[in-house]
Amino acid sequence: MLRARWALWVGLCALGAAGCGSDGTSSGTGGSAGTGGGGGSAGGGGGAPELSCEAAAASATDTCLAEVNAAWQACYGAGDGPCQGDEAPIAAALESLSATVTASCADDEFGSLSVDALVGRLQVACSSEAASLASRSYGGPQGAAWAAGTSQDQTCLQAAHQSASVFMAGVLTETNTCLEAGDCDPLEIDEAVESLRQIAASDISSACPDLAALVAVTTDQYLDRAEYQADCVVATSHTDTSGTDLSCGPTRVTSTPPRGEYMQIILDEEEWGTRCGDGSPFAFQLRLAPEGEPLDRVMVGMQGGGVCVFEDDCANILENAPGLFESLSDEPPQSGIMSNDAEANPFANWTKVYLPYCNQDVFAGGGQTQEFTDFSVERYGAVNVRAAMQYVRDLVWRLLDEESDTGYRPDEVLSMFGGWSAGAFGTLYNYHWMLDDLQWPHTTGFPDAALSLDSGGLLSVATLGTFAISAWGTQPYLPPYCFEGRCAVGPVLYEATSPRLKAVPNQQLLILTNQNDSVQVGTTFFPSTADWINAERASVCDTRNLNGIHYYLTSITDSVHVVTLSDELYAGSVDGAVMSEWLWEGAVTEPDAVVSRMEEGDFVSAIPGVNEFPCAVAP
Repeated sequence: MLRARWALWVGLCALGAAGCGSDGTSSGTGGSAGTGGGGGSAGGGGGAPELSCEAAAASATDTCLAEVNAAWQACYGAGDGPCQGDEAPIAAALESLSATVTASCADDEFGSLSVDALVGRLQVACSSEAASLASRSYGGPQGAAWAAGTSQDQTCLQAAHQSASVFMAGVLTETNTCLEAGDCDPLEIDEAVESLRQIAASDISSACPDLAALVAVTTDQYLDRAEYQADCVVATSHTDTSGTDLSCGPTRVTSTPPRGEYMQIILDEEEWGTRCGDGSPFAFQLRLAPEGEPLDRVMVGMQGGGVCVFEDDCANILENAPGLFESLSDEPPQSGIMSNDAEANPFANWTKVYLPYCNQDVFAGGGQTQEFTDFSVERYGAVNVRAAMQYVRDLVWRLLDEESDTGYRPDEVLSMFGGWSAGAFGTLYNYHWMLDDLQWPHTTGFPDAALSLDSGGLLSVATLGTFAISAWGTQPYLPPYCFEGRCAVGPVLYEATSPRLKAVPNQQLLILTNQNDSVQVGTTFFPSTADWINAERASVCDTRNLNGIHYYLTSITDSVHVVTLSDELYAGSVDGAVMSEWLWEGAVTEPDAVVSRMEEGDFVSAIPGVNEFPCAVAP
């Protein structure tokens, strides 16, 4: 029976039909008579029973998602590339959703949302969830895997996207049907979803000998993320999800930290999948914006702390600095870009998230245990980052839904996502997730003190990137458009990332460092300071004109590691631009006007072997 229903869903989705995502006779929500995207009480027609606002919202969203997913597949199949912003089928799907919800709902009928706010929220969910699935399926929003693939590869990617689309539609149908009936049993939902999942996995495996070779994730990982998306859609299109066990949404976080002061959040491993290097729980610090300030302005900072790779260096840290493998004792910085002084820091009153570093894996570990002779290290860095940000998203979601008539909108969140040293490496390796999976498009990255340059030697960033893929499980957490070992190298990742940046003006990387940084010299295996500075200067000149890539290099002749946490440097200037103002303009007020800032300084005379910049810079 499930196979027959699955075949029907596949056929409907392939046609881009409004019924895709239903049981074949109704739209979006299983056995109830749906609106077909044409309205609820006003558009049901023909004697169809009138839908409640919530049922109409769910039905319209599911139908819209199915149609936009079909549009994405058609764009790749017919146009050989991603959909553009003015695609008629997408616009029509969004307009149909609006008509259905407007006809079926009144202000304050869906929580405290106005009808306009509800329509906007559901339209964003439809378009962003579809774009997220397409990004995962085709190699980022730029479709890099599709463009580079053979005809067989493209057949695989289309089949994967098709199967995931239908799988999501099936999950939504099963969940919405039980919510309408009011007698949800999470175990029954899980059983139905597992059956649908097995069919999808079988279909993908038949078409794709090795999906991970094309887009970084295995079939199981790919479907895990599609199922998570379906949970997010359910959470968006319902006010009451009682009887379900959603992995996404405002019901996941029930406690409310005080406004304007830090609180430590300890994530339960069983629920969130998180873990520190010594096996202890992962905890992070959260400071909600003070009363009267918007909650959805979010500053995220990731702690630094080096890296250990081999048994000797990990054993040395474990003996001499065991705090680098746990997070419960870490306190947030209070200076520079993390200062709470509004006179010194324009980001002072934003919601602040401080992510401690406790896995020694540059926030790239995918949840693997690295075994040594007498001890082991848990490599969960990327898992921890993403779980913490999902927690923050779900909390902000709940609070905004409770406190306003517009509610939570991911496309209205303004975010700064960065870190220092190892945390800056983590910025590079997780930034794509903030845009494509968390779906915060207005996120600016600010990696500080981690250019991730490659020395070209036997031991280098590129070779460690290859090592981490096998030893730390990093591959499925890297961008689907750059996930080989060489993608650990900053300039390589910038080149791969640049085509997908600036979808909105503040979607860009603002990269900061001092020009002399002995820590980066050592951690990236350069033979001398002069060699690293020369490589830095060449790399900056080669990449500073890439779309969405900008640099701010301070000119302290002595070695300085990390610049945005220094009150002096944060208030100082380079080439006439004050650092705090440059970051604020690049992320908030004038993102299209930001330009790289760097000076020649006196490095050539002060450090033997340093060459002048190979491109024009300030004196």
